[in-house]
Amino acid sequence: MPSAFQFQCHFVLIFLAASKGETRYLEVRDAGEDEPFLLLSEDLKRELSAGQIYRRSLRCIDMLSIEGQFTFTAEQPQLHCATFFIGEPEELITIDYDFVNIDCQGGDFLKVFDGWILKGEKFPSSLDHPLPTSQRYIDFCESGNIQRSIRSSQNVAMIFFRIHQPGNGFTVTVKKNANLFPCNVISQTPSGRFTMVIPHQHRNCSFSIIYPVVIKISDLILGHLNGLFLKKPSAGCAGEGDFVELLGGTGLDPSKMFPLADLCHSFHGSAQMKIGCDNTVLRMVSSGKHINRVTFEYHQLDLQETENRKENSIEEFCFPSI
Repeated sequence: MPSAFQFQCHFVLIFLAASKGETRYLEVRDAGEDEPFLLLSEDLKRELSAGQIYRRSLRCIDMLSIEGQFTFTAEQPQLHCATFFIGEPEELITIDYDFVNIDCQGGDFLKVFDGWILKGEKFPSSLDHPLPTSQRYIDFCESGNIQRSIRSSQNVAMIFFRIHQPGNGFTVTVKKNANLFPCNVISQTPSGRFTMVIPHQHRNCSFSIIYPVVIKISDLILGHLNGLFLKKPSAGCAGEGDFVELLGGTGLDPSKMFPLADLCHSFHGSAQMKIGCDNTVLRMVSSGKHINRVTFEYHQLDLQETENRKENSIEEFCFPSI
């Protein structure tokens, strides 16, 4: 049985395989036989916690969830490559260029993207990220030695690169930094518990779970009275300055997902929903007038129930139910 993290990585590859070969949107024709990710044993984790630096080579398509030094050396022309980095929800990712040997004039490139981008869809979405999209791309061929250390704004980042000449490549060091108020998060696992806090800030924050899940909200503080509203064409929380919405879809970008439910008012208790989408997002919209907080837990929806719903051709989007 594949682990939860393997399943998530396979999801990434599905999107990559379907993407188009533009400069910023990768096309992967053959990911190879090797699994494009690293799962660490407990022994290796203990060794690393003792102060050792982990080192290994990168594959053309790769995913990393650990600090260390990583090197890519092209054995043949590699035209559509990407490495996805993911940390814990409370972590930011720093990528340092240690060594770069690529031919920028010959069409090579090495870019860091602040977030993830798959099939042209971004996380965080353009609506939720503090920077405009153009500033989320850091191109080594344009910045050179000016910016050799890049820190993400959330727990995910990526590099994508093209190298024509065998023997050329690069080395990066990846570090994790604490994030006191995590905003935009992709979960590494299909189950967990999280508290999102937005302290008097005018911003939107999304927590993305790349699985069909049951999500249970146990505490919500928005500075309003009690209430839970299923999304209807004539109802919702758009008139409220602060609210939480549940979204579902098959892509990565929350702004392109289907709104399933709105929570407009504070409550202490329990609000639960089953969401059978490939991707489930809890998104908090904050006006900056309050200290907004939401606590929730989630676990993967039973596979048999998901399959039965599909067999019955139920069209209610990703069959939400409370």
